Amino acid sequence: MPENNPSPPAETPLTLFAAHGIEVEYMLVDGERLDVAPAADALLEAVAGLHTDEFENGGVAWNNELALHVIELKCNGPRPSLAGLGAEFAANVKLANDALGREGLRLMPTAMHPWMDPNGVQLWPHGTREIYAAFDRIFSCKGHGWANLQSMQINLPFAGDEEFARLHAAVRFLLPILPGLAASSPIVDGERNGILDNRLVVYRGNCARIPSITGEVVPDPVGSIGEYHERVLEPIYRDLAPLDPEGVLRNEWVNARGAIARFDRMAIEIRVLDVQETPLMDVAYAALVVEVLKLMTAEQWLDVAGMNSWKTAELGKLLRLAERQGEGAGIADRRLLAAFGFPGSSTELKGLWEHLIESVSARGAVDAATGRLLEHYLRHGTLATRIGKAVGPLPTRSILMKVYEQLCEALADGRPFAPPPPAAR
Repeated sequence: MPENNPSPPAETPLTLFAAHGIEVEYMLVDGERLDVAPAADALLEAVAGLHTDEFENGGVAWNNELALHVIELKCNGPRPSLAGLGAEFAANVKLANDALGREGLRLMPTAMHPWMDPNGVQLWPHGTREIYAAFDRIFSCKGHGWANLQSMQINLPFAGDEEFARLHAAVRFLLPILPGLAASSPIVDGERNGILDNRLVVYRGNCARIPSITGEVVPDPVGSIGEYHERVLEPIYRDLAPLDPEGVLRNEWVNARGAIARFDRMAIEIRVLDVQETPLMDVAYAALVVEVLKLMTAEQWLDVAGMNSWKTAELGKLLRLAERQGEGAGIADRRLLAAFGFPGSSTELKGLWEHLIESVSARGAVDAATGRLLEHYLRHGTLATRIGKAVGPLPTRSILMKVYEQLCEALADGRPFAPPPPAAR
């Protein structure tokens, strides 16, 4: 591992990182065939005892998503830390699997279903269906980028312009390397196509009809809340208006960049992380991201102006590379590496993440359980890489079923997935 002895960071603003929130999405599938099962409404009714689009279970809330085969688990309000959250999510996964098992269904992890035909997607038909109907009418949701993608989202708070600008700059700069940590979608349409984060590839094409909605996925630099409204949200609303005259989608969540401001909760929401095989791993990655962002907002390696000086196109190019190659993406830009405190002139993204893990561990910011999960990543790579090793170069449907059965079991058991030998044909 590269040597790293970071100096103590500057004082971080009080509101930043005072609370956390994450959201994790899972697929409902047939217990034997593993085909998607459009039954999220039935699951919510089974656990809540009545028809609803949200169920609160202590510190974790469940709610629907656009597709009827997806359920989201999220923090039921801001948390002062992520400690214990992985176990809470795991308990809710068990509750969901127990309810689903009575109907011959189960939860499946990872960011994309490996063979789903998105043309057959069923959208959520209740409650907020008019929002989903508007998306479908304008963009058509019968594509992988709408119908077949599950993410883990991190919400981090801010108060006022200075904190917003500081956090936005750090999130924007970190975002392009996140697939090197969290890619989990190497299979689409039953095949390996050489891309490790297919979810992000299809995601960026969702709103091609209105390019301002997604942009380069990497956000543009902004210096204040007012500038964000002027440069990001208002152009989206203006471009949407002819196709959405009733303003159904005129809301800050219509912004589809990889990190967006949620002024309704005064937080920035990071959206580019693929779902992992167990919420324990999702929470470990979230904890790592939070600790790295603490160093970045404290200007440990590069100041805010320096982070914002990087052009969106430069960072977008790095994100595209990370989408395709994951932790194996090579970085030979000394200036970029120095901006993360990396001492060398070149490395792969896995080496950069190893350095960042060491940086936060040196500050005592990673507990033993999180450290073991991050060590699993360092030993075996992203979940996408592990899946690729398990299925082999030319997987058949039967091979995919065996491996994704193992992933379903990893989710149910709350354990990391290690790459077994390629499944027998």
